[in-house]
Amino acid sequence: MFSAIAYRYDLLNHLLSLNIDKLWRRKAVALLAGIFSRRDVRCLDLCCGTGDLALTMIRGGINQVVACDFSHPMLQLSHKKVSKANMSDRIRIVEADGLRLPFPSQFFDAVAIAFGLRNLESARDGLLEMYRVLKPGGQLVVLEFSKPTNAIFDKIFQFYFFRILPQIGNVLSKHDHAYSYLPRSVSQFPDQKELTRIMSRCGFENVCYFNLSGGIAAIHWGAKR
Repeated sequence: MFSAIAYRYDLLNHLLSLNIDKLWRRKAVALLAGIFSRRDVRCLDLCCGTGDLALTMIRGGINQVVACDFSHPMLQLSHKKVSKANMSDRIRIVEADGLRLPFPSQFFDAVAIAFGLRNLESARDGLLEMYRVLKPGGQLVVLEFSKPTNAIFDKIFQFYFFRILPQIGNVLSKHDHAYSYLPRSVSQFPDQKELTRIMSRCGFENVCYFNLSGGIAAIHWGAKR
């Protein structure tokens, strides 16, 4: 499905979020500011898609990023974007399964995943794999759609998310159900507090989160023990 909509993915992300997804990524990367000054830092952008988060990480001050995804067409677009930005020497693109990463244990100083945890076959197994490849004390940042905290705003958002967004997305992507899948997957994904508990059970410590845009999305972060 993601391979089929790759050519429209960036356009629809920015259009359907009114470009606020760019701000959300910058806020997620800002949580890694404590490691920016170190030249030897190695970070993983998991489920990187077309490379927006990886590029944001580089522009935010991280020296080296590995961008990893399961979808070959997405990675082709990521490669073009990275090359156009003259960042090929700082962003390495790897095609791999997020549940079976081809990296040794304790390899990365930080792992970031934006709008990808929800799409893994198992969020728990994905988090355990991220825990494995992180160095002790390494940071995990998860940017994901979540549950709005205001009841009235939630009803308005749900109407847009389930009624309007799928129609626009499916027409522009020329895919029958890709953007109907999006709200369904979000509705089945753990809310802010439950995801915090799952991360803690996977071994992460000092797990926290804060809401973005009234809870439409949330950023969770924690550290490997």
